[in-house]
Amino acid sequence: MIEARKLRRYYKYKLSNYKDWEQRSHADSYLLYPENIGPFLSIDEVSLSKGELYTYLTNKEAKSKKGTLVASIKGTLSQDIIQVLKKIPQELRKEVREVTMDMANNMSHAITMAFPAAMQTTDHFHVIKLATEALQHLRIKFRWEEMDKEIQAIKHAKEKGEKYKPFVLNNQDTLKQLLARCRYIIVKKPNEWTESQKERAKLLFEYYPDLKKAYHHVLQLRAVYKNLYIAEARQDLIKWLNKTQLLGIKEFNTVANTINHRLESIMNFFLHRNTNANAESFNAKIKLFRANLRGVSDTDFFLFRLEKLFA
Repeated sequence: MIEARKLRRYYKYKLSNYKDWEQRSHADSYLLYPENIGPFLSIDEVSLSKGELYTYLTNKEAKSKKGTLVASIKGTLSQDIIQVLKKIPQELRKEVREVTMDMANNMSHAITMAFPAAMQTTDHFHVIKLATEALQHLRIKFRWEEMDKEIQAIKHAKEKGEKYKPFVLNNQDTLKQLLARCRYIIVKKPNEWTESQKERAKLLFEYYPDLKKAYHHVLQLRAVYKNLYIAEARQDLIKWLNKTQLLGIKEFNTVANTINHRLESIMNFFLHRNTNANAESFNAKIKLFRANLRGVSDTDFFLFRLEKLFA
């Protein structure tokens, strides 16, 4: 019986051609495969080991299979990404028509410098996610307020020599519990709620009308993406931005400002309706591969094996 450690070493140094890998000298900093470039790309970051982030540029047409990986770059600094991507011949970079991404400014700047002719598209999932995070922030704020009130009520009860009895709703939740248990309810559409979730949502919106306004405001943002034409989508999104100012909820002002700043790249979604789903799928495969290996102890060899799978 061969020891597992000895078998891994034999595979690494004898069977895998890792010793002769042409990109081995700079693998930890970057990997580059210009031959995999195509007209439609995605850019995103993923953690390989101990929170260390790598930026990946992928080809949509390869569908997270062979030929997907165009570049792997250590870190997320725009200047590092630009420096590596500019190693791709200019005639190939000119072929890129569209790059989808999240809302990170560093990614946008890197793509502008590396692929100046490419249209940038902000993934609609990240726009909705930003608004949903603002909604959750508001929920958490109310929950902390209820926790503070509870602590004060317990203190007053002790001072009076009484036993504290929390206020309980019809469904047997306290207000603090209600806010905690509605975490997943408010990211769903009303038609996806179960009967118990409907009851909980009704109580939530009854006691926290600002949460009700914010929730319906997020639903209206989601509805913008049902538009088939860019002109109608732009009109609806501008209406949404104007309504945000009237909403009077601080958490959504940042969302509105961010959307306003990225308005053109957000609108580009409605031209081809391309998303960053393929990049998320690629990231998921990397994470699964990492989990199967129980973590990444040898980054260079891990990247070598990624090349065999995706490049």
